[in-house]
Amino acid sequence: MASGNVRPELPLDDDEDRAALRKLARDVADRAIAPHAAGWDETEEFAQVAMDALRQAELFSVTVGREYGGMGMGDVEAAIVLEEIARVDVSSAILCQLVFNGPPRAIEHLGNEALRRTWLPRAAAGELFCIGITEPDAGSAATTMRARLEPDGNGWRLDAYKNYVTGGHKAVACLVWCRFPGSEPGTGKGIGAVVVDLSRDGVSVAGTHKKMGLRGCTEAELAFDGVRIEPEDVLVVGDPADNSGLKTLLAHINHERCGNAAMCLGAAQGALEYAIGYMQDRKVGKQRLADLQGLQWKIADMAVDLEGARLLLLRAVTLAGTQGTPPALESAMAKVACNLAAKRVCDEAIQLLGGYGYSREYPLERVYRDIRGLCIGAGTVEIQRNFVGTSLLGGRVPGGPSWKAPPS
Repeated sequence: MASGNVRPELPLDDDEDRAALRKLARDVADRAIAPHAAGWDETEEFAQVAMDALRQAELFSVTVGREYGGMGMGDVEAAIVLEEIARVDVSSAILCQLVFNGPPRAIEHLGNEALRRTWLPRAAAGELFCIGITEPDAGSAATTMRARLEPDGNGWRLDAYKNYVTGGHKAVACLVWCRFPGSEPGTGKGIGAVVVDLSRDGVSVAGTHKKMGLRGCTEAELAFDGVRIEPEDVLVVGDPADNSGLKTLLAHINHERCGNAAMCLGAAQGALEYAIGYMQDRKVGKQRLADLQGLQWKIADMAVDLEGARLLLLRAVTLAGTQGTPPALESAMAKVACNLAAKRVCDEAIQLLGGYGYSREYPLERVYRDIRGLCIGAGTVEIQRNFVGTSLLGGRVPGGPSWKAPPS
């Protein structure tokens, strides 16, 4: 986004490593990604230029453990990079999200050593991973998925059809949620996950989706027809007697929710900075837009929305620590706040530019289309609200100092 206005650094940036990481990510974003973002939005071409730039800067390695070739950082650092990249292009940030908060993070935390040794060095080197949850008939409702494993000697065969697999046509591996033998259809029992090498026999790209936004990071449809699955490919076992596997997988999505929130913050920050720069330059007669009180109030409200959401995300990722998982309630609250703040900020930024904001010659309409998809991915705003409401009514409270559990 074109503006010299940069938000004040958070206290977290007092940490020398985090400050350096932010500077690196911002430099890559401004120098190597921003000039190309409008192009792949226009053509729906995969953001390969961004992929190459992020790989060259070794930014894919942020959350991968040092023993596997990464930097060994956590959710705070992931959020910093995602925010800076999304500030100029959300499609490019999603490439990092797929590694930071997708299958590689799950493999490191939940997988066996064979999985770690096979895949984590490749993640640190900048190869792309994807996750297969959504199905045409089930949507993202995991309990109704049809993907399943059938016994085959000492392993299994996977039959599945997954759609809306982000980057699936470019990835080297897919984390596939599926039913293990003996599971009950229509329930969460017996659901687990396996890591599939996408070069294996039986894997095919069945198609890609045309989208409103995030057009530089295409959604694919992947078919798995009798794909061989070895015992060491299993990430989470699905026990047909209970839904423990599904619970483990759902808990790990909190990383993805926080990453989603960070990308919304970055995109909205870029939109706010662009609107401020425009208002400072644009004149109506002899008066700058920046001198009009009514428009100053809009900028103030946009900034308040953004900073309030940023603090909620900061709490969630700080509570995660380096090796832990962001807590579910705080992650849900952060995602709601960041999704809605991004919608309001980007919408108001378009309004401040008037017809130019609506024009594809300017970046704001693209940003708005991009963040609209983030309000659906990783659990919709409505689903997050359901979880927050039922959690509070059930006695759970967020980690803030002013909260205490209500009487039972």
